[in-house]
Amino acid sequence: MSKYDSPLHIVSAYASELGVTLAQKSVEGKSNEIPAVQELIKTLEISGCIVVADAMNCQIETAKAIVEAKADYLLCAKSNQQTLKADIEEYVQDDRLRSKMNSITKREKGHGRIEIRSAFTTNDVSWMPGGRQWPELKCIGAIRTHFEYKGKVTEQWHYYISSKELTANDLLHHARMEWGVETMHWLLDVRYREDYFRAQNENIQKNMNMSRKLALNLARVYKNKHAKKTPLSHIMFDCLMDPHHLLTVLGKNFSFVDVCFLSGFLSFLFPILYSISLKCRFKMSLPI
Repeated sequence: MSKYDSPLHIVSAYASELGVTLAQKSVEGKSNEIPAVQELIKTLEISGCIVVADAMNCQIETAKAIVEAKADYLLCAKSNQQTLKADIEEYVQDDRLRSKMNSITKREKGHGRIEIRSAFTTNDVSWMPGGRQWPELKCIGAIRTHFEYKGKVTEQWHYYISSKELTANDLLHHARMEWGVETMHWLLDVRYREDYFRAQNENIQKNMNMSRKLALNLARVYKNKHAKKTPLSHIMFDCLMDPHHLLTVLGKNFSFVDVCFLSGFLSFLFPILYSISLKCRFKMSLPI
């Protein structure tokens, strides 16, 4: 059985609207994530969906894979696509041109912080020198984020390309939905303490990662359908303390045959729920 000399990296396909992980692929190094994402896209049925990816995956080949899957892409352009970013930045930062773009501004206040997000989009991409390299490119946009916290003010700009004609409100919505995958990573790292998992065997690492995500998926689907106002950690804690509730959570998502099949998996699922629940309620953790 093989071992990794470096930490295992997992590329995940996450359905932000549902809050569940659809598929994943493991790679041995972060530099291998780009081709892994392209391969993962080809295995998914994503027709009619919009795929949002981080700046690392703002690649022409990735965009082609998404379009070939009959989906649309929304990609963030940063320093790895310096020319593309510079073209969009020059357009957006021109006051005259920006005034003609579709725009929207939203303001939020919470936890002592004020956040103002402004989005700008245009479907005029014919002027872009390198626009033809990107398949089905139809829209460019930008989001300006203004933070005020404890008297300090910061501002950030992010630039985007898309194969779908988007309004400014669409851009804000889809860009923010990408944060869902960060929430999933936060749960894995903080609640499950995945970073402290020391198994070196490749199969054990993969299986444990999939099992944690399975537990999150089950709890998330139940929450979306039957307990929208209940924190995810409370649902999982209740599953730990009451086996009947655990069966109810499983039963709401599966048929009777599926529940019977999954009952044999509960002995493995319980330690996972046990660890996250103690971490959430008692600020303690046990090794998985």
